[in-house]
Amino acid sequence: QVQLVESGGGLVQPGESLKLSCAASENLFDFNQMGWYRQSPGKERNLVASINVNGRIEYGDSVKGRFTISRDDPKKMVYLQMNDLIPEDTAVYICNAKIPFKNYWGQGTQVTVSS
Repeated sequence: QVQLVESGGGLVQPGESLKLSCAASENLFDFNQMGWYRQSPGKERNLVASINVNGRIEYGDSVKGRFTISRDDPKKMVYLQMNDLIPEDTAVYICNAKIPFKNYWGQGTQVTVSS
């Protein structure tokens, strides 16, 4: 059973930074792609950032230039560095791992950006 455990969320003020971590129970090379999604109440789950097994990275339009995704394969960790946070970034951030025809999801970590 694949497990993804997120950490690092919290309450921050606009302009501040947070770094999220996702710990995977399996080797990251077992997955085609690792990523972060976010979801706010009443809204769809949207891609924040993804990184595939070859290192190709994709970002959602609203976070380009502010967020950075990275992975540490020996530690089986995926990170999301979030800078210049704005209130619209408030959401539950959820770690994702993909293999063909299947997605795995973590429980999520709450990020709240408010003054």
